[in-house]
Amino acid sequence: MERAVFLDRDGTLIEYRSYPGDPGDVKLAPGAAEALRRLKGLNFRLVVVTNQSGVARGYFDESAVEKIHGRIRELLQPEGIAPDAFYYCPHGPAEEGYEGCCCRKPLPGMILQAAKDLGLDPGKSWMIGDSACDIRAGLSGGCRAILLRTGRG
Repeated sequence: MERAVFLDRDGTLIEYRSYPGDPGDVKLAPGAAEALRRLKGLNFRLVVVTNQSGVARGYFDESAVEKIHGRIRELLQPEGIAPDAFYYCPHGPAEEGYEGCCCRKPLPGMILQAAKDLGLDPGKSWMIGDSACDIRAGLSGGCRAILLRTGRG
């Protein structure tokens, strides 16, 4: 089983924007490309795990999420790196009526699904994010975790 770094998307991999739906607005976070290059050089798989409640709230549809992920790949291509996979939760929080979701961070559903799909060992892996829910998801998924202090952490 391989090791991975699970990365939050908004505020970690890309600059934070509230409910980003336009790929043209996507900018890599400062230092993100270099960090990913180093992690790849250390033989970590890179997996993005992101809550996207804007889908449930009707701000944008799932195709917009996929376009954002495509834009991230485009921005990283000149750097010679790319995430191995993107996982996202399109549900809203339980307090807004979305009970029963097991993928929304801070639950570890996306991490566990990626581990199963990609043959990853969470015990050898890390979760990097900018919020407490990212850290809780990583820890409850069996990973070690790093909190970035990018303004939201």
